[in-house]
Amino acid sequence: MIYPREVQDRQDLSQVVRRHLGSEGESRIPAEQDLVLVAILNRPRDLEIARTLGWYRIPLGTAPRTVRVDWLAFYLPSAFGEQRWSVRYLAEVRGIELLTRRELLYLEADHPRAAHPYYKLQLGPLLELDPPIPSRGWRRFSFLYTTGDRLYTAVDLTQLRVPPSRARERLWRMLRERTGFVPVGV
Repeated sequence: MIYPREVQDRQDLSQVVRRHLGSEGESRIPAEQDLVLVAILNRPRDLEIARTLGWYRIPLGTAPRTVRVDWLAFYLPSAFGEQRWSVRYLAEVRGIELLTRRELLYLEADHPRAAHPYYKLQLGPLLELDPPIPSRGWRRFSFLYTTGDRLYTAVDLTQLRVPPSRARERLWRMLRERTGFVPVGV
């Protein structure tokens, strides 16, 4: 793959990720065609849950079209201080369950949304991107689909978006296949 001029300073992500794996392959690295969901980690506590317990939760009512993705990348908002406004971590998605919030966070049994359903995405080891993918400023979004190759080349959050191209057609085809969506007349 030939990288754009602005990316030449960024290290190859595969080498960056391998550095964080330690010994030979505790986890794999994203392939260029892998489907990646960029999600927001609202609080540092959510990062610790992902790191130590190996899962991430998404309320069913606000979930994206599909959570059947290969990788989950995490965008850190202002609650993360100096690390804010960047994609710093990613993890392989190894399974999906549907549970209530009460089942996920049993210490919050009295929470107003305790009975609401949530996706529990079971994760592989949390990998740190070095350097992270920054946002040049605050961005409002809930979820963003991208591909492994965009993670390899992005130097800014806006470059994770797949522009109209064959790559975008491939991304939408993957999403349709994973949601079971069949266009009318086909």
